Amino acid sequence: MLNKAVKLNPKVFDSFVEQVPIRRGFGEGLVLAGEADTRVVGLCADLTESTQMHLFKEKFPERFVEVGVAEQNLVTLASGMAAMGKIPFTTSYAMFSPGRNWEQIRTTICYNNVPVKIVGSHAGVSVGPDGGTHQALEDIALMRVLPRMIVLSPCDSIEARKATVAAATTGTPVYLRLAREKTPVITTEDTPFEIGKAQIFFAPESGKPVVGIIATGSLVHEALKAAKGLETIGISVSVLNLSTIKPIDTEAVVSLAREAGALVTVEEHQKMGGMGSAVAECIASVHPVPMEFVGINDKFGQSGTPTELVDHYGLTQKYIVAAVERVLARKKDRI
Repeated sequence: MLNKAVKLNPKVFDSFVEQVPIRRGFGEGLVLAGEADTRVVGLCADLTESTQMHLFKEKFPERFVEVGVAEQNLVTLASGMAAMGKIPFTTSYAMFSPGRNWEQIRTTICYNNVPVKIVGSHAGVSVGPDGGTHQALEDIALMRVLPRMIVLSPCDSIEARKATVAAATTGTPVYLRLAREKTPVITTEDTPFEIGKAQIFFAPESGKPVVGIIATGSLVHEALKAAKGLETIGISVSVLNLSTIKPIDTEAVVSLAREAGALVTVEEHQKMGGMGSAVAECIASVHPVPMEFVGINDKFGQSGTPTELVDHYGLTQKYIVAAVERVLARKKDRI
């Protein structure tokens, strides 16, 4: 059942649940961050409306810079602004930032430890018809390996808004990963959010879970649907929303591993190097358990509708259920 303590949207399982692009929450959050702190500035690489930074541009035109199609310049300009006391947010498609300008992010931002916020929009295969060249499936791996970088992957528009406001206050580099398509609104204004803290969104009504599902970003809703379906056939699972991939909430992840004895990770990203890898690293030396990974299996994306692609790459509810069944069988074999 849904965890009442975190005050989720009671309509989350309804067919008519409201759907809003996660990137919209970023745009709204950046306006709030700009209102709270005059040091916040926005820079974009010619994708202002696509990334929803146009909301900030319209509110604070004097604090906005259109850099154009020059992603390396985008982040190095931001680094210079940060060195002079500003809090810059940069936006582009995730395939281009951090995909095209990783070295500049590493050297001018992370190495110098300046508080630039890199916002990678249109991540994952759900970008759709733009195809494999525009579908960032490696960005979590690229960013979580960088020292001093915080990596955030909100599950819906409300959480994205909260994550943006929080990112403005960290005093560190931050990567914020956003999806393009409309996704179900899972959380509410009252749902807790804190960088570095994961939340249990679904848990058995009584007893312990036999499998823990750890999900991030746009696929959290698919994980919740899988959990609800498994509940109806007597398989008790918990779902952990891991919106901060780095620093990972070690306490929450290890606690779920101990309680459930098996884990399934779910992400719209390559299996290698992504959130699932971070979870595996977290538990490996503390409390290793059988794991299954739902993600992209060492492939590039392709053109198609978002719905077609998410299903084609095995990221939907039925594939999460199958992963739970596989890891449960492995868990039983160990007993």
